[in-house]
Amino acid sequence: MTFSSTIGQGGNAIILLIVRGLALSRIHPNVLTFLGLVINIVGAWYMARGEFFTAGLITIGAGLFDMVDGRVARATNQVTRFGGFFDSVLDRYSDLALLVGLLVWYGNINRQLYVVLTAIVMIGTVMVSYTRARSETEIPSCKVGFMERPERVVLLILGALTDRMAPALWLLAVLSNLTVVHRMIFTWHETKLLEDAQLRAVPRADRASTSGR
Repeated sequence: MTFSSTIGQGGNAIILLIVRGLALSRIHPNVLTFLGLVINIVGAWYMARGEFFTAGLITIGAGLFDMVDGRVARATNQVTRFGGFFDSVLDRYSDLALLVGLLVWYGNINRQLYVVLTAIVMIGTVMVSYTRARSETEIPSCKVGFMERPERVVLLILGALTDRMAPALWLLAVLSNLTVVHRMIFTWHETKLLEDAQLRAVPRADRASTSGR
């Protein structure tokens, strides 16, 4: 057993204990999801003050709610379609709240380049989610790309805790928008395969109807 796997198992055991405790408390999973948003808004307030280390710690706490709400729903047999939808919507608000905090901070210290950079990160954050949701109305699945929500949150936390927010934002701006491009190319390829398959199926259908006359 490796050191990293030991840490992973220990962390998972702690999360399981938290899930069991929350399940026994009968708290609704949607309440946990909402509390995660509230905590992220507090983190955004500290971002806006430039207190990045505190904001990073608070964001870690909010991430704990994000990890356990779905598990609590399954443990208490409260999994619903609306719950998944509610979780996704509040995740977007949480992501954008933290970035709004950064916009306020960089605006207050008159760092216009980083105001624009943070805005580009916001665009990438929204578009990564949108391209997947829109793509999956046309094809079965579009999970390609590196910079999904867990990676974005971890990178933002690392930037905050190490006081290296500027490099974190540059990475987020580039990689999130590259993920959007990747998903666009993937969707183009997959939809083309589906359309080609449909075109090949039409002549066979025509031949079958002609032979049946």
